[in-house]
Amino acid sequence: MSNLIHRSSVILSLPALLAALAVAVPLLVVLGSLLAEGGATWAHLRSTVLTDYVRNSLQLMALTGIFAALFGVTSGWLVGACQFPGRRVMSWLLMLPLAAPAYVVAYAYTDLLEVSGPMQTALRAALSLTPDQLKLPPIRTLPGAALLLSLVLYPYVYLLSRNSFASRSGVHFDAARVLGAGPLEAFFRISLPAARPAIAGGLALVLMETLADFGVVEYFSVPTLSSGLYRTWIGLGDKTAALKLAAVMLLFVLALVGFERAGRRGGVDKTDLSRPNRTALKGWSAAAALGFCLGLVCLGFVIPMGLLTYYAVTTGDAMWGRGFGQYLANSLSVSTLAAGLCTGLALLLSYSRRLNSGIVNASLLQVATLGYALPGVLLAVALLGPVGALDRWISGWLPGHGGGLLIAGTLFALIYAYVCRFLTVAFQTVSSGMESISPDIDAAARSLGASPLAVVRRIHWPLLRPSLAASVLLVFVDVMRELPATLLLRTFNFDTLATRVYRLASDERLDEAATAALCIVAAGILPVLLLNRVTGSRKK
Repeated sequence: MSNLIHRSSVILSLPALLAALAVAVPLLVVLGSLLAEGGATWAHLRSTVLTDYVRNSLQLMALTGIFAALFGVTSGWLVGACQFPGRRVMSWLLMLPLAAPAYVVAYAYTDLLEVSGPMQTALRAALSLTPDQLKLPPIRTLPGAALLLSLVLYPYVYLLSRNSFASRSGVHFDAARVLGAGPLEAFFRISLPAARPAIAGGLALVLMETLADFGVVEYFSVPTLSSGLYRTWIGLGDKTAALKLAAVMLLFVLALVGFERAGRRGGVDKTDLSRPNRTALKGWSAAAALGFCLGLVCLGFVIPMGLLTYYAVTTGDAMWGRGFGQYLANSLSVSTLAAGLCTGLALLLSYSRRLNSGIVNASLLQVATLGYALPGVLLAVALLGPVGALDRWISGWLPGHGGGLLIAGTLFALIYAYVCRFLTVAFQTVSSGMESISPDIDAAARSLGASPLAVVRRIHWPLLRPSLAASVLLVFVDVMRELPATLLLRTFNFDTLATRVYRLASDERLDEAATAALCIVAAGILPVLLLNRVTGSRKK
């Protein structure tokens, strides 16, 4: 029996090794580029625009982090630790901006706020002013990009800080109030430090998404590492220079991973299920709390989606009813395939960690789940070389083959990039469900002669269905909205809803792009609400 369990444990440890190797391929390619000679293009980039790329990326992350922390922590405190009319509704409405890709919101606000847009036109008409007399700050700037990104990404901070404020930090807050501390003093000296690990975790996600963003910075003409990497590969066609730029980007990624892990130190290991009394807000303070939360929802979701809905109804995609169905089918097919692969692999990885908690297996799992921190554009550039080399190797073994594309000409590279990037999302979702299953159930099944594989199939699979469904939905919507990896790795004449939105918006045809943009947002609403329900179910 022990030999059988040992052999099954070894078999179930193989997914961790294979997944780690798969994610390690782009990392090794990027790191290997540091040893290669840069060439004239890299020397030119280093002496001209590299400093701008780094500076703008740092400034964009700093501003986005500040805005997201302000919005997320404030709304998290109001919903998690306070009581006011409309709090329950706000608790899930505040998650809605996460369903909208940042580039979609950027397209909508640019059209709304530009000089010829409806807002400035209405203001000039109401005030009887000319365009020269009414000059508002342009939205297509680095601070504008940071503000729009924060309006979409603040739910990461809100979700984690809300749960922290609603539990243990709330208990500490009540204790401080009993000892005579005022509300503000108790918040800054007790609740905020206690919630620091949760806030740091949310901010790390915000910063990773900001670094990976391509659609907003490209549309706003803000030169960052992400947009610079895309331009170097597509515009200059220099693989070596692009990989060296990706290596610089990887340094940022590793720093953010270190920041996220450092932020978790000092966190509370066990969840406190006690329910501290919420601070009751009345009068103007309750109205201000409701107004602040409602303002975030309107700015991050209602206003841009309302504008897109108007454009979709009045104009819409000219390909509706013809080619649009193909864009939708392409998005659904790759999203479903990637979600299924990620969830299946996440199940194996979760059970592998359950059976083998050794340092080797744990290290492999850390590497395998590093992909979410890797920007899509970095993964795409790093995978093009290995996929091409694999194509040439296979061609050499096929007699009479003319050397055409066998793998690079298919969706293999695109699905590979999706799985590498979003396996982390699936793993975290499934493993949280796995941890809720008592190990005693496994022990009882094994004592009756069941192998670990049988335990997974007959016990864990039924019990994990909610977590598996959540994993499929979350990965599905992430793939639906992924833009840079799809742009670089898609096959010829293969467009998705995300690339359709990007192409039309780049041509300033937002009224036509609205249809595809709304489809992406609609696909993301259910997973976002599910995420809010799962994480907040114990904090009501």
